[in-house]
Amino acid sequence: MSEHKLFHFHGGMHLDDHKKESMHLPLQECTLADELVLRLSQHIGEPNRAVVKTGDHIKKGQLLAISKAEVSAPVHAPTSGIIKAIEQRPIAHASGQTAECFIIQPDGKDDVFDQNNFSDEQKQDKTTLLDIIRQAGIVGLGGAVFPTAAKLTKAGQFDIHTLIINGAECEPYITCDDILMQQHADRVIKGIFYLNAILQVNKILIGIEDNKGQSIKAMKLALEKSELNSKITHIVTIPTLYPSGGEKQLIKILTGHEVHSKQLSFEIGIFCQNVGTCAAIAQAVDEQQPLTSRIVTVTGPGVKNPGNWVTPLGTPISHLIEQAGGYVVEQPRLIMGGPMMGLRLNSSEVPVVKACNTILVKDEKQEHQPQECIRCGRCTEVCPAQLLPQQLYWYSRSKQFDTTEKYHLFDCIECGCCSAVCPSHLPLVQFYRYAKSEVWDQRNRAYKSDKSRQRFDFREARLLRIKQQDEEKRRLKREALAKKKAAESKENADSAPKAQSVDAVQAALERVKARKRAQVVAPKNTDNLTEAQQKQIDEANQRRQTMNNGSDKTS
Repeated sequence: MSEHKLFHFHGGMHLDDHKKESMHLPLQECTLADELVLRLSQHIGEPNRAVVKTGDHIKKGQLLAISKAEVSAPVHAPTSGIIKAIEQRPIAHASGQTAECFIIQPDGKDDVFDQNNFSDEQKQDKTTLLDIIRQAGIVGLGGAVFPTAAKLTKAGQFDIHTLIINGAECEPYITCDDILMQQHADRVIKGIFYLNAILQVNKILIGIEDNKGQSIKAMKLALEKSELNSKITHIVTIPTLYPSGGEKQLIKILTGHEVHSKQLSFEIGIFCQNVGTCAAIAQAVDEQQPLTSRIVTVTGPGVKNPGNWVTPLGTPISHLIEQAGGYVVEQPRLIMGGPMMGLRLNSSEVPVVKACNTILVKDEKQEHQPQECIRCGRCTEVCPAQLLPQQLYWYSRSKQFDTTEKYHLFDCIECGCCSAVCPSHLPLVQFYRYAKSEVWDQRNRAYKSDKSRQRFDFREARLLRIKQQDEEKRRLKREALAKKKAAESKENADSAPKAQSVDAVQAALERVKARKRAQVVAPKNTDNLTEAQQKQIDEANQRRQTMNNGSDKTS
């Protein structure tokens, strides 16, 4: 046992772990199915859009779908082949919903798409590491599938002093993390090294339950050989108690700190990550391999040869069942995940996604029929989130979703402890999931309605602004025209006296000219003039008249 001080959380259960059934064989490689059904979006956040089309030939690791949103994770080709179609197919959902999927026909060559190589210096750079993780499509492989790059970016806004690595794997039957730590501990430790290069924490705690002795030994040996600072890194053995693998519960066990309602672990300086995610980070950085496959546990009393397989994403569940030898019960009940938090499947043709850690096969005949609640209160005693499951059940069942939020519905981690101890065998967790989905749907509709209203208000404001601008332009034009007319009127008024004086002078000149034209030279006394004298006078008058006419033409 580790000397690290441990703490306790409220509630919890000791369960039969059923781990040995799937751990008697080493990790196996799943063969390629004849057809892969790859969902376009496999993360929490904004949906992806396809960047390839039907008929395209693709290579392993090639980018197929992406979103520009920060909270998103791209999807890459799990093998080489042809895109047969992009269509709606059934997915893992309680109500059997469909989603847009790539239908890939593998060509059997498994040709790899060329990836960028990174130098040792680049592998130490925070920005480069974040880009690699984002482009590789890595999400939380513990089940939350929150995009890892977005989570690290968000954590960068806080003072993170402790990095917690979750290797508890507390739910019964699930062993994918256990076999990963046993056979690829070096890869897990290298991923932790890259996480620390980004976060630069003061302490690293790797929590592993005490029923995983081989994993603890392998991790300690890998830590001794690694570049990770052993002075700040501690592998802590914790008691086997469900649900010690929950983020808030593991933080409580290892540090004693509690993450309160509506609070993020970042806010108290702690960052948590699953061991599977750490291994995926190491593969992306060291091997330039995006997240195109994951380890899946196939187990349960309804399958012949339980075990763990490295499975390409998009592999139909039916193909995995064949890998495990097929069914051994007449009425198999398929669950994606463990018996406590898993999701019942309506079809074996549902594909493997990034969130799929286990396929549990049980016998439908052995399932109990639910009865009415007897108000025993056992669910409250075991709830690790310290909620009131009975009240949440009644309000969820009666669709009083506003009231469920008053009882902290979203603090429920869906661990299934309440369902496990219920003597009436009520599917309590299913009711909580239903209530959560309805609340999310209501919030989404309200968000879209608000966005539509905001767009309408913005459009109305824009049209009003354009109208006001047009009116202002017309007003300014009218004012400018009025000023121009006023200036012209003033100019005309100033030029009127000058015009009148010019006209008067011209009239006077015309009168003078007229008098000159009419003037005739005559003697004072014409009675005594001789004929010669009279002739001279007439010639002089004629010359004068000629000169006047010439001056008139010149002027």
